[in-house]
Amino acid sequence: MPLFALEGLAPTVHPDAFVAPTATLVGDVHVEAGASIWYNAVLRADLGPIVVRAGANVQDGSVLHGGDDPVTEIGAGATIGHLCVVHGCVIGPRAVIGNGSTVQDGAVIGEGAMVAAGSTVAPNVELPADRLMLGSAAKERGGLTEQARWWVRTNPDFYQQLARRHAAGVTPAD
Repeated sequence: MPLFALEGLAPTVHPDAFVAPTATLVGDVHVEAGASIWYNAVLRADLGPIVVRAGANVQDGSVLHGGDDPVTEIGAGATIGHLCVVHGCVIGPRAVIGNGSTVQDGAVIGEGAMVAAGSTVAPNVELPADRLMLGSAAKERGGLTEQARWWVRTNPDFYQQLARRHAAGVTPAD
């Protein structure tokens, strides 16, 4: 399994966890006992830690990227379905994120809740325990906010700098 340290932070995988040989873990990633990370999943913790709690599963082709607030956490026994994007958010214990869903920064998915397949959870949305969220809200909404303009303006340089960090600092982890 490809494990990569970045700037002195290396993934930790409990001996009782399963990480598929084609999954990639980079940086401050922690996988607890009984958890599983499936084929071609990518967990990249270069902006903040990612914690996959005991018994959780991250299925094939999903991408998890850590943000700085909150810690990206996949709760005990939670499921991240195939081809999901989970970015800088908290997924509660036993919650299910359906195939092809996106959960964005600051969102909190409650214990035992479900995000149905193909759904998009907007930033900072909270889904209470044992509730269902369904659908995608992508529609034209007008001009960009100042925060959106900032992302459009700063993202190219940010990723160029981040790529230099990775090129200079990524090493295979033991």
